[in-house]
Amino acid sequence: APQPSYSAPQPSYQEPEKEEGMPFDFAYAVEDHYKGVDFGHNSNSDGKVVTGEYRVALPDGRTQIVTYTADHYNGYQAEVTYEGEAQYPEVEAYQAPAQSYKQPEPKYEAPEPVYQPAPTYQPAPKYQPAPAPTYQKPEPTYGPPTPS
Repeated sequence: APQPSYSAPQPSYQEPEKEEGMPFDFAYAVEDHYKGVDFGHNSNSDGKVVTGEYRVALPDGRTQIVTYTADHYNGYQAEVTYEGEAQYPEVEAYQAPAQSYKQPEPKYEAPEPVYQPAPTYQPAPKYQPAPAPTYQKPEPTYGPPTPS
């Protein structure tokens, strides 16, 4: 009997290969007092463990700070802290400003006419009196019917 030409099936699940991480170090920060924007992030890695921190200004006046570490063994672990104290100021109801000008009195007058209509054109006759007719009444060219 011939030998089988195929090999035994391979298991469908294979442990993915983990590549060694590359060391890095980065940071950025944005601060705009006019718009009230203040946030930043810094992170670094030795190729195995990533550590870092990011911060953001919250609408209640506090700053949220997240400090974290991440690796293939422990996963992502974060510690969240806050700086400052939440502030919720009283908001006054909107009051429209008082009217400081006098409404103008309505004033209407009939407008003056700006043009005069031109008179309707009627040409004057160029001849006096009416001409006499130049044609004559035609004579009939046929006779009474003849009996047949």
